[in-house]
Amino acid sequence: MPRTDLPMTTDRTWLGAAAVAVALSCLLPLRVGARAVADTLPAQLTDAQYWALIEELSEPGGYFRSDNLVSNEIYFQSVLNELTARVAPGGVYLGVGPEQNFTYIAALRPKMVFLTDIRRGNLHTHLMYKALFELSRDRADFVSRLFTKPRPDGLSASSSALDIMNAYYNDTNGQAVFDRNAKAIIDHLTVTRRLPLSDLDRQAIVQDVYYNFYWFGPLITYNSSSNSSRGNFVTFHELMVATDENGRERSFLSSEEAFQTVRQLHRKNLIVPVVGDFAGRRALRAVGQYVREHGATIGAFYLSNVEQYLDQSGVWRNFCANVATMPLDASSTFIRSASGGRSGFGRGRGLLNSLGDMMAETARCRPAG
Repeated sequence: MPRTDLPMTTDRTWLGAAAVAVALSCLLPLRVGARAVADTLPAQLTDAQYWALIEELSEPGGYFRSDNLVSNEIYFQSVLNELTARVAPGGVYLGVGPEQNFTYIAALRPKMVFLTDIRRGNLHTHLMYKALFELSRDRADFVSRLFTKPRPDGLSASSSALDIMNAYYNDTNGQAVFDRNAKAIIDHLTVTRRLPLSDLDRQAIVQDVYYNFYWFGPLITYNSSSNSSRGNFVTFHELMVATDENGRERSFLSSEEAFQTVRQLHRKNLIVPVVGDFAGRRALRAVGQYVREHGATIGAFYLSNVEQYLDQSGVWRNFCANVATMPLDASSTFIRSASGGRSGFGRGRGLLNSLGDMMAETARCRPAG
């Protein structure tokens, strides 16, 4: 997922040695014993609490060069076996970007999720997904709604991701069905869930996000909505039928169990999208503070390759100091992507995912400048 997650500010003056010292000192009580304080994360949030938390944690939206509606990380499942061996279920998952988070969530089974991205468009994407997960009883229903395609006969709880994605490859419903589905999404969010979305938010969910999934179908890619021929990215179809290093389907559409894991978190309002700059002063620190106040620990933080752009813009240390304020333990793990040498689905060089020790890496953070 190539990003230019450029920060809203490049001012380093707020990050002094004292700030980093305080940030790192916050880690010390958690080095021994993963959860010394009782975990009081909510079992679910009311709709009012959910929206209030989004607004409390979020910053104003920032710039990004792409809508980034779909990942292009074809190898994102390659770390799943090592990741699940390192990170126990029941912690807190942090992430960035669109649907690839659902696969990591399904594998890790966290108690609560925060998805932070500099673009308000990512909030719109995840609100669309929230409505579709909650409106859909199973995977086949979800894919039918996502792409405005008629549900074919023969799909069942035992169908593979390949079976499901192939079944929706061709036939498409018309504009009238799209309009009906779009209304159902907005009604679910604003009437059923009573989220106070602005007119601009509603319009963006339908026109900037959902319409692109209708128009491009399962062949939608990272840059489909940009009307650009730049790059040759993998499709949503290919991402969903990809496998881990052992050849096993592990996407969130690979099984009903994986799908329902994500669906239940959505139904409990426990997948919280946050608008925020990784190198900014508020969002990540506020997420970390919320988790700390509830006696919980960050289990995994999926970064994509955001760090590369933060480093290029000279604010990586700000991000590092933000993470250093979070409640971590010895198993807390970064999931990151970088350009790699393997090719997949004829798409040339892909993004390879790797894991990192959050506590050890942030402990090496030093003041900028």
